[in-house]
Amino acid sequence: MTNDSYLGEKSDPFDPARLAQWRRAHADPLDLTAHEDALLALLAEVQTVRTWSQRTLDRLIRQHLGPAGAARFTRDRLVQAYQALVDAGKLDFERETLTRLQRKPTRTISGVAPVAVLTKPYACPGACIFCPTDEWMPKSYLRDEPGAQRAYLEQFDPFSQTAGRIAALETIGHAADKIELLILGGTWSAYPRHYQETFVLRCLEAMNEQPAVNLAEAQRHNESAPHRNVGLVIETRPDWITPQEVLWLRRLGVTKVQLGIQSLDDRILALNKRGHTVEQSRRAVRLLRAAGFKLHLHWMPNLLGATPESDLADFQRLWSDPALRPDELKIYPCSLLEGTELMAHWRAGHYRPYTRDELLELLIGCKALVPPDCRLNRVIRDIPSDHIVAGNRTVNLRQVVQQEMARRGLICHCIRCQEVRGHAIEAQHLTLDTLNHPTDISQEWFLRMLTPAGRLAGFLRLSLPRPFDAANPLTPADVSAEIQGAAMIREVHVVGPALVVGADSRGEAQHVGVGRRLVAAAQELAQAQGFKQLTVIAAAGTRDYYRRLGFELGDLYMHLRL
Repeated sequence: MTNDSYLGEKSDPFDPARLAQWRRAHADPLDLTAHEDALLALLAEVQTVRTWSQRTLDRLIRQHLGPAGAARFTRDRLVQAYQALVDAGKLDFERETLTRLQRKPTRTISGVAPVAVLTKPYACPGACIFCPTDEWMPKSYLRDEPGAQRAYLEQFDPFSQTAGRIAALETIGHAADKIELLILGGTWSAYPRHYQETFVLRCLEAMNEQPAVNLAEAQRHNESAPHRNVGLVIETRPDWITPQEVLWLRRLGVTKVQLGIQSLDDRILALNKRGHTVEQSRRAVRLLRAAGFKLHLHWMPNLLGATPESDLADFQRLWSDPALRPDELKIYPCSLLEGTELMAHWRAGHYRPYTRDELLELLIGCKALVPPDCRLNRVIRDIPSDHIVAGNRTVNLRQVVQQEMARRGLICHCIRCQEVRGHAIEAQHLTLDTLNHPTDISQEWFLRMLTPAGRLAGFLRLSLPRPFDAANPLTPADVSAEIQGAAMIREVHVVGPALVVGADSRGEAQHVGVGRRLVAAAQELAQAQGFKQLTVIAAAGTRDYYRRLGFELGDLYMHLRL
């Protein structure tokens, strides 16, 4: 299961009917004739009722459809019924109605539709003592984790996984025009390059709904595709990041890298057989930042040799070390899992999982330290509790942490906690605010648009590189000649519910010119700092947007003369 033949090249020819098959399989169309009158009455109330909650929808479903109808018309099927009635001309489309019917509204609340796919099992270069091994899964994943289970059932086929997730999102009422593609599974950089290229190509073919002769053509198709790739994310190890690897990732279209640094203590890394050093993590972050990538780090408390006190000190180094300062962060408290080498240390009494209260206090301390230019994506990994031998089994620990912080009067300032999310905004009342901090290779600017209440509607990351002098740990050989000396936009992100490309805003943050205002502000700032060129690391699906702002496509980046 882990040889190159299993990773073969194109696993099957492109079949235009595949997408239609997937949509039919996930949509499961219903015969509406027997329920049309009841559905029309129900949807009329959904449109007009003033006080709304999910309980309101449950009540209306039972009231109009009865117990049998309520069992048949689950929320995703109710979305399908609504869309079918609109298509048939029986109803006028109302976005607010669709929003009220949506399942899992937070799925696209940050402005994009995340689509996670897994690579096939393959030999991992690491030997971490805490990492589980499932021969049918990429290293560190378990077969009964929800995302991993879907990938397993799809035999890890990139086209099927991508098309299936898009269809599933649309089925429950979400716009899937702007896709952030997350390629997960093991160490991406260790996979054969022909597999990497084919995997990305097949994902893009599913988004484009048409075949391509090669990756470059698939990227061009995606510029105007039905589902545009606005971000491409991979996960890898710090010791695999080199200047050559950085160029390869950009060639694939990658815009964000998830990097498992786990700890900033070489003693802890060695005890847990992580296989890299803190300095390798620092160099990896430097190389990726200089190339414009968004930096998403993984950090693990409760490793062998750590204590809650040492972990909190370790977490503080993420922000005090000028080589680090991630843009996004996942906190993955170490879980004690059967079949790992860590079990032997636990049985010998050398390892102790933190109690729930210890972990709660540590996470509260960590969240209170996160600066406002970082997004804290997770504070715990969603591992099925029956795999955990000892330690925390509370799956909603983030919610518990937030409730306890609120009780104590503490606030988390991370991006996720400050987003406008579902709140309506008025574009004319947004104000521009700027934050900045130095790294050892650049001055990083965080430009943000805030509501009068201080909620975050959008932001831009602008990196102004330092000269290649004696104080700079990087040299010209470490950075692509295409971007040397250029101011770099590493991210433009407008938050709030994801809207269909071209749709008008009705109070949402998207499509009211927030991104354009941020780019104009970055242009002005870079010019004032003496830079002659503004460069952006653009995903394939965002190229057209940046062209409208005056950028031109180079080899691996888009550029604007100042």
